[in-house]
Amino acid sequence: MRPLRLYQKRLLLELTRKPAYGYSAYWAARQALALGHQTISLIEFGVAGGNGLVALEWHARYIARRYPIKFEIYGFDSGTGLPEFCGVEDCPHKWQPGFFAMDVGRLRERLRIAELVLGDARETVPKFQESHSPTPIGAILFDLDLYSSTVAALRIFDTPPANFLPRVRCFFDDVLGDEDSLANDYIGERRAICEYNARPGDKRLAPVYHMRAKSWRRAWYSRVFVHHWFTHPDYGRFIGQPDQALPLRSALG
Repeated sequence: MRPLRLYQKRLLLELTRKPAYGYSAYWAARQALALGHQTISLIEFGVAGGNGLVALEWHARYIARRYPIKFEIYGFDSGTGLPEFCGVEDCPHKWQPGFFAMDVGRLRERLRIAELVLGDARETVPKFQESHSPTPIGAILFDLDLYSSTVAALRIFDTPPANFLPRVRCFFDDVLGDEDSLANDYIGERRAICEYNARPGDKRLAPVYHMRAKSWRRAWYSRVFVHHWFTHPDYGRFIGQPDQALPLRSALG
């Protein structure tokens, strides 16, 4: 089987590395092409060792061979591991400052197109559009672990709508948690999402409900959200199938 066809089959069957990353990149590309974009950006917040960013490159490479789309990829990270915590909302019962430090030199040797954006997200995110001039952002993977870091990362949406697709695929790695973290709406990433959605305005992070309704539901489906910008100039542009007619059948059965 040709490598491209094999990738498509593995993506459909969710047998790829980091399937949530493939899903996010694939559907971002499909939306972008329907809206007339030729290049989009993918972002990972919380690169750590770099396995996720390498996997994101891998997915982008195969998607770009199937569709006429190009990708810019950016990985945000402090480079020095988790920062000092702001309070119990950062889950100090689960994490400690310094966890997940990066070997920057080794990772850069592995990357092909992705660019590292190193530093405190509170400083790098507000400067990102000016310093990098990225193409419209289509997907963001959040793996920051902490409430405070996720709040800082979500400020990326505090820039004009032209910097984004109207619906941005988002993956939050730590919204489910485990027996140690006991994730809930009052700590960690979930608290950051709740507070973001409570802000006045026209932007909301919403679950992808049709994925949660699948009979073969995977755990990562509950970590997938979409950032909806309801007043984005392209939000109401038609991107569906051109013929959705349902002809009357000649007979039942």
